[in-house]
Amino acid sequence: MPENKMEQLLEQMTIEEKVGQLVQLATPFFRGATDRGEITGPMVQMNIDEEDIKNTGSVLGASGARETNNIQKVHMEESRLGIPLLFMSDIIHGFKTIFPVPLAIGCSWDIELAEKSAAIAAKEAAVSGVHVTFSPMVDLTRDPRWGRVMESTGEDTFLNSEFARAFVRGFQGDLDNERYKVASCVKHFAAYGAPEGGRDYNTVDMSEWMLRENYLPAYKAALDEGCQMVMTAFNILNGIPSTGNEQLMRGILRDEWGFDGVLISDWGAVKELIPHGVAEGQKQAAEQALKAGVDIEMMTSCYVNHVEELIEEGTLEKSLLDEAVLRILKLKEKLGLFENPYRFANEEEEEKYILSEDHRQASRELAAKSIVLLKNDELLPLASDKKVALVGPFADSTDVLGPWSWGGSAEDTIPVKTGLKEHFTDENLLIANGTGIEEGTEEQMQEALEAAEQAEVVVLALGENSDMSGEAGCRADIRLPEVQLNLLKKVRALGKPVVAVLFNGRPLDLREVTEHADAVVEAWYPGTEGGNAVADILLGKVNPSAKLTMSMPYSVGQVPVYYNSYNTGRPKDAPDAQERYVSQYLDIPNGPLFPFGYGLSYSQFEYADLQLSSDTLLVDDALNVSIKVTNTSDLAGEEVVQLYVRDHVGEVVRPLKELKAFERISLEAGESRTVSFKVTEEQLRYYHANFEHKSDAGEFTVFVGTNSEDVLAKSFQLQK
Repeated sequence: MPENKMEQLLEQMTIEEKVGQLVQLATPFFRGATDRGEITGPMVQMNIDEEDIKNTGSVLGASGARETNNIQKVHMEESRLGIPLLFMSDIIHGFKTIFPVPLAIGCSWDIELAEKSAAIAAKEAAVSGVHVTFSPMVDLTRDPRWGRVMESTGEDTFLNSEFARAFVRGFQGDLDNERYKVASCVKHFAAYGAPEGGRDYNTVDMSEWMLRENYLPAYKAALDEGCQMVMTAFNILNGIPSTGNEQLMRGILRDEWGFDGVLISDWGAVKELIPHGVAEGQKQAAEQALKAGVDIEMMTSCYVNHVEELIEEGTLEKSLLDEAVLRILKLKEKLGLFENPYRFANEEEEEKYILSEDHRQASRELAAKSIVLLKNDELLPLASDKKVALVGPFADSTDVLGPWSWGGSAEDTIPVKTGLKEHFTDENLLIANGTGIEEGTEEQMQEALEAAEQAEVVVLALGENSDMSGEAGCRADIRLPEVQLNLLKKVRALGKPVVAVLFNGRPLDLREVTEHADAVVEAWYPGTEGGNAVADILLGKVNPSAKLTMSMPYSVGQVPVYYNSYNTGRPKDAPDAQERYVSQYLDIPNGPLFPFGYGLSYSQFEYADLQLSSDTLLVDDALNVSIKVTNTSDLAGEEVVQLYVRDHVGEVVRPLKELKAFERISLEAGESRTVSFKVTEEQLRYYHANFEHKSDAGEFTVFVGTNSEDVLAKSFQLQK
């Protein structure tokens, strides 16, 4: 349909029909839903009736071709103007085939595989009737206490932006011409990843300079890639909740960035303007949100109950309602829903594509590439003729999908036990839980110790259950639960070599783990094929190559700890630093236990001969940076070569290092390769005090290495 058809459709709509397009309700509210049940209570509480539901524009959480087609069929029969429903859902790291959590995907540093994972998720979701996914979450995060760090790709602005683009490409592709794609919704706008105390939904307080320099770029990257929707954040910013923040939503998002797609609130966020203390009631909340540019209200009824009244009394301009409805109609048109309201929903194709062997293999590959080897005292890889005891609460657990994996199921999930059984005989693999996640019995402990006594190597599968991270999964103590540390120490006391394999959704304080284990493997929540991927790493079928994208703290007392920090006027490592009166902790190091970009391999890589094409960079030129990387081991492996830059003197302070480029390379045993990068003036720009984005002439240092700390360095001058 040509664009003017949407405008013509808008003119035919009653105000009730228009307001209905701004409403999103969960699946059970709709006729045709199999689990509709008795919804009288929720309808009464929200002050909505069947007529309101008939006018509603979008559905939250429905999936399955039969379910979505049934709901759509009933809706289309009852819709006066034949306006189809939009089906939206949280497809974060897989639909039925679950991939590693996004934080783990970030640790792969594999942009192509990340895009592929999103494309697979989109395909499974699309044939199941989903039109929009609430992904990617690109909130930059530096505080592992926050439960939702698992949903981000880490602490670096540049890397988050690269993954944001990849996920949007994977989910959306070319919506006009490609099959099995879904519209993407970037979230949470803005700065949701910086809540005080690492506590979900909490206050965010930062300068506009910090916001623009570090937190906004990844959202902008997703929109530049064509992302169709944006979701508001729960937090306040500059004292105003994001969902009612006109300066943020209209000023930056719409006016400055030119975004004309659909803006949706997070669950209940419009009504939450009331407890935030900026709206007296639902009527004022509706006014503030619509004036801020929020097109769809998710799961509260401020719009449906009050927008018409606000327009009639002149508090709201009718044009605000019309522009919101037109954006929603255009998205439905772009998705082809007016031509085919059922789109790609197809029960036969669900059977064909969901959890297909190709999809499972992609999940396994990405999981293995996301697993970070943190420590290895020449214990890994394991030989399959060794007698191994697999001990710990995750030995046979299928709780390895992680938060936001509601479409996945335990019966489709491979636990570690199953993965290792592919490589060990029954006689060589002893299995005992030893303890639960947070509590255990003496009998469990004794069984585990007896198994460990008989083994040559003990593999301890430890971690957090999935409820301990994710949304609202915030924790002040980010160590493993005491009962698991106790198991580790008792096993260690037997004198056996110990491998700790960790399943968790956040960086943990791992000091005690590294002290008592000979090898430490960070598996995160690896997804449907997690057990197989862990076995691939432990047995050396896959050589580890993942690198951390969030620093692992030495202690929770350091938090937030991140690599691209700023110097103080009294830096601890200055040549003339005093012993006491410097910026330091007296009881712990300043730096993390494991830095950003860190990760070991079964191969060893040597960096040498860092070269710059010139010691001067001109504005319209490029500086060529090259380094020789050699695999000095007898095992082929992959390495992530990382390039960082430091601007020594700026108008405002500059980070000690900033990631500017990286490249994954594969090297055979003994092979050397020269890796080259280009550094341009554009990469050296930053936000000045007046928010102008530009560079300053002067001295810069370029660093290249295997992580943010182990680097070679050379300096150059930027001339302007």
